[in-house]
Amino acid sequence: MRRIVVLASNGPERGDLGPLPESVELVDDATPEVEFLVLDPALMNRVPALFSDLPALRVIQSTFAGVETLVPHVPPGVVVASGSGAHDISVSEWIISVLLAMKRRLPDFVELQRQGTWDTKPYGIATGTSLVEPIDDIEGSTVLIVGYGSIGHAVAARLLPFGVRVLGVAGHARSDADSPDQLPTLVPQADVVVILAPLTEETEHLVDATFLSLMKRGAILINAARGRLVDTDALVVALNEGGIRAALDVTDPEPLPTGHPLWKAPNVLITPHVGGASVRWINRAFKLAGDQIRRYAAGEPLRNVVVGGIAETR
Repeated sequence: MRRIVVLASNGPERGDLGPLPESVELVDDATPEVEFLVLDPALMNRVPALFSDLPALRVIQSTFAGVETLVPHVPPGVVVASGSGAHDISVSEWIISVLLAMKRRLPDFVELQRQGTWDTKPYGIATGTSLVEPIDDIEGSTVLIVGYGSIGHAVAARLLPFGVRVLGVAGHARSDADSPDQLPTLVPQADVVVILAPLTEETEHLVDATFLSLMKRGAILINAARGRLVDTDALVVALNEGGIRAALDVTDPEPLPTGHPLWKAPNVLITPHVGGASVRWINRAFKLAGDQIRRYAAGEPLRNVVVGGIAETR
């Protein structure tokens, strides 16, 4: 029986790998025999120098959904698999959270709370000018998900009970998604546009001034993918003009510098790239890695293999 040496950090999440074949030997530091690497945040901090200590490396299983910054450092011939699927729950919950927050104007009410102001005018209880724009719900809304992969499907599953119409766009047309060339037709229909596409040369600044001009007045843009998918300068202009609103977990540049105009733009909610950050995401990622190790040991095809920086997950 051929021995397979797997490098995985020896933290509490290692138990989530589950039972492994007898042929698999787990190590917690680089050795020349390692051929399968579970790349978690701690080991990611050692890239690319780590690879020089792993001459027998054949597979990298990342715990991260996005691997575009990793791929350029990977030695030739080494297979990379992303952590796609491990972040479905946490990222989709972030998207639902900010969508509801924006629709219900919660950021505005948080500001009123800081001021100690009780404003019931949006509800129609009191008369006069309100400090808060009209509150809306999401039933009957059309949500366009650009990047209709694993996380996109998780978002759709959570939206449908709200009575929402979901439209999907993927890299290529499928039975459940249109191709990107349909965006000029789809964007004007959407009350909410969710960006989940991978970052490539083709998708950088996908959301530009033209894209933003196609959005409905009052529509919400949600970006939970990569900041460079959106032209930040064009977004700042659109926000200041008051035509759209936005919720961003990622920005360009990132981190967003102090004093950047996006911080003070109206109608925007910003979180610091924490959409996937829940206490259990790493456990899900190691569970996926365990499945991949078992597949590898059995000679079965791996999931989420990256081609040209994009994980083939469907």
